[in-house]
Formats: sequence, structure tokens, C-alpha cells
Amino acid sequence: MVIDYKDKELTQKYQLMAQTIVPRPIAWIVTESENGLVNIAPFSYFIGLSSDPATVLVSIGHKKDGTPKDTLKNIREQKRCTICFVEEEQLKPMHSSSKELDFQTSEAEYFNIETENIIADFPPIVKGIPSAFFCTFNQEIVLEGSKTIPLVLNVEHQYIDERCIEKDQEKFVINFSPVARIGKSYALLGAEITPLVP
Repeated sequence: MVIDYKDKELTQKYQLMAQTIVPRPIAWIVTESENGLVNIAPFSYFIGLSSDPATVLVSIGHKKDGTPKDTLKNIREQKRCTICFVEEEQLKPMHSSSKELDFQTSEAEYFNIETENIIADFPPIVKGIPSAFFCTFNQEIVLEGSKTIPLVLNVEHQYIDERCIEKDQEKFVINFSPVARIGKSYALLGAEITPLVP
């Protein structure tokens, strides 16, 4: 079967891509408004872009009324965000925070999500997360005809919970169990596989 995307509606293309590009990491993004209101929302169109410069790419859409999502609005205005990574313990609050709320309503307060500030001038992290990137805005990518806005973000700092750090004689290892997006559902990654080199 070959599917011609020109014949598909937006929701159909999303369903096809979201069920094929799996697993997708989740960027649980924390931003702040100009008044300091904390916004928290998850995005799964998210990937590492480069290590030098250290950058990631995340695509953010619009609300049902066509206005920019709060995360996009805040990043455009404040030029900063904190990207939290999610384990099973954070699955329920992370999924809850995907609900569309009024711009003046903080997900942190509405869903009782605890946060803590650990780096000055950046939004807080969600308490208990295994790792986080502290990012600054680099650029928007213009996709003609798209309502989804890809953002390139510079990774300025990284937080790693001490429990996730393993040290051996040769390398620094970060070990945690991330939640991934699989279509409309979520999954935990299974056993790691290292292929034998002949």
C-alpha cells in the first residue's frame, strides 16, 4: 500500500505519522508569562537537532480558536523555556497538563504540579523529573501553510537527578526510564539492545 498524503486531511496525516514515528520523546515544557504565571504543557513532536551547537527542535501548534498555544506565546515573548523529561511517576500530571486552559490559568496550580526553581532566569523544573534542558530561543522555522510552528532552541544547561547518574571508569552514564508517545497512547521503553559487531 502506498498512501498519497495529498489526498489526506490534516487529522489523517497526523494519525499516520504519529503511529509510524515511534517512540517519540516527550518534551514537558515549562514557560512563564510576562507576569510570572507558570505554564506547563507536553509536546511529542520533539527531537535533538545538533550537539554543536547544542540544539533541539520542538513543534508547537495553536489553540482551537486559532491563537498560539501558551507555550509558543511565552517562548516568543520571554525567549526561554525549561524542557522536562518524563518517567512513569509523572505520566498522569503530564497527560493532564495537555488540557487546553485559559492563558491566565497556570497548569502548575490547576493540576497541583509541584515545581522548583534551580537556575536563575529560567522557568522552574517539575519536581521529581529525571532530567531537564534549560533552553533559549534560537529561531522559528516557517512551514508554508502550516499551523504548527517548529522552534529551534539552544540548550544552555542540563539538570540531571543524582539517582539517574551512573559512573564507570570510561564514561558518564545517564540512566532513567522515559515515557514515550506511541500514536495516541504512551509506552515505557523496553530492554536496551546492543547489536554485536562482527
